Amino acid sequence: MKSLLTAVCLLLTGCLGYHVGPVKPGVLHDVHLMAVPTFENKTLLPRIEVLVTDSVIKQLQQDGTYKIADKGNVDAVLKAEITEINRTPARSVRGNVLATTEFNLTMHVRYKLETRGGAVLMPYAEVVGTTSFFVGTDVTTDERQALPLATEELATHLVTQLSEGW
Repeated sequence: MKSLLTAVCLLLTGCLGYHVGPVKPGVLHDVHLMAVPTFENKTLLPRIEVLVTDSVIKQLQQDGTYKIADKGNVDAVLKAEITEINRTPARSVRGNVLATTEFNLTMHVRYKLETRGGAVLMPYAEVVGTTSFFVGTDVTTDERQALPLATEELATHLVTQLSEGW
């Protein structure tokens, strides 16, 4: 009987620190509804802000830690700007080091989280999304097709930082 009672006590105390559900950063404990206005585009690539904003909203919805709402009745507003998009050569053609067959694409977004009144909950932080793409005949078209992949990775990193704190 005593060994059974000891086993039950050990089983019940083994899970004392476990928490079921979202584990938000402490400063965001009271945030449940979030507004995500269209990000500001500081790059020379036109119309990229809608793609990035939509990817972040979809990732937030998939994560489920925060609900998306309009700006009028939210706990926090995510303000962000796309600061740069870089394309760097990754692999060159054999026999011709000036011709590139593969590029790395990197996208940088700077964001902060504010209350509806404008008080800063999380100061500016930066998140990066990357991908690589091979070049056919048109580099610009190939880059445009690779942008959604970098955007998805960026959105995953951003939402992870908001929902888990890292």
